This record gives sequence, C-alpha cells and structure tokens, in this order.
Amino acid sequence: PFGDSLLVYAITLGKRSQARLTILYRSTDRLSCCGTPVKNLSHSESPHCEANIAPSNGGTEHLIEHSPFVALATTGPEGLDCSPRGEAGAVLRVLDEKHIALPDRRGNNRIDSLRNIVENPKVALLLLLPGGGTTFRINGTARLTTDQALCNSFEMEGKLPRCVMVIHVDAVYFQCARAVIRAGLWDAARHIPQDQLPSAGEILDSMTGGEIDGAKYDAEWPGRAKDSMW
Repeated sequence: PFGDSLLVYAITLGKRSQARLTILYRSTDRLSCCGTPVKNLSHSESPHCEANIAPSNGGTEHLIEHSPFVALATTGPEGLDCSPRGEAGAVLRVLDEKHIALPDRRGNNRIDSLRNIVENPKVALLLLLPGGGTTFRINGTARLTTDQALCNSFEMEGKLPRCVMVIHVDAVYFQCARAVIRAGLWDAARHIPQDQLPSAGEILDSMTGGEIDGAKYDAEWPGRAKDSMW
C-alpha cells in the first residue's frame, strides 16, 4: 500500500547510514501525488495510430534532421541498456513518414543494443538539439539490416556502418525544455573543466586494479579515436 517503507543502506562519506524510502510504485493509481500532465504537453504525443514524421506532423521531421545526438534505450534478457549515438550531421535519417534509420558505428564492441534488439525489438530514443531546450522522443520497433545499398549510403571517410537499425515509428512526442534549462546543458559557464574530472584512463586503471595503464590509455586515446571514429 501507499506509504510502505523500504529500509536501505547508504554509504555516505565512508559511513554506513540507514534511510527509509517511501514506496510509490506498488500501483500506478498511487502516483496521483504527481498531478496531471500540463495541458499543452498532453497534446504533444502523436497517438500510435497516427504517429508519423511527415512534414505535416508539427515539424517533427525538421527536428530529426537537426539533431546530431540520440540516446537509444533497449531492453533484453539481461535488463535495460541506454547507448549514446552521434553523427557529424543528423543522427537519424527519415526514410518515410513511418520509418527512420540509425547506423551502427564502431564503439566498444559490447553490442548490447544489437543483442537486445534481436531479443526485443522495442526501442525508445531521446534526441537532443544543440543550443536548444526542447528534446524529442520516439518510441518504435527496430530491425537490423546489412542491406548493402543502405549501408553504403551512410559511408563516412571511406568506412561503412556494421549494420543499420531501421525503426518503425510507433509514437513521437516532444518534451518541454525544463530539464535542459535546469541543467544548464549548453551554458559554457556551467561546463566542468575536464582537468577537474577523472579521465577514462584513470577510471579504467582503478576498475582493473592497474591491469590497464591509465596514463598510456589516455595518451593513446586521441589517435585511437581519430582512426576509429567511423
């Protein structure tokens, strides 16, 4: 019931402390404390039967064509995964009013997203538009293809994607700018200097107990990134 508590332990500044969290997720009818959707945004989602990305659908195609970054969420037997995807231009390509394409570029070769799509084709995407606050979301059903003509069309610097995700659009909607404004995402004055953060090499060195030489990893990274970007 609403109001049940869950005893959890938290590590705070090296000390083990207890805290009680109120459970809200036992039943969706207990989430009434969150209020109702903002009126304008309750109309921001295209119903599944009408969802499309045609120019006539509120400019959604225009948003897609100007977004170079998307977070791709998938789910599979081992749970959820969220993977960043980026391109030099638009990260997604509109194929027609119901289908978009996302190339699978080189990465860490874990292929978590691909494995998940094979098991469960349902995907969710969150697009960011640099300098803007509005984010754009797409829910759909993906399939993987190695169609040569389609892969060739995504050639960059002589390199092709390993495959392409073709996503059937089930729902599209935009999100208001509050989250991006709160975060000051594009505000250079709020950007954290990189020398104040641990580097990828330092993290890997720590996680592997020194098996990976962090200093060497960081020194080699710029050249490795350039050679393996596409």
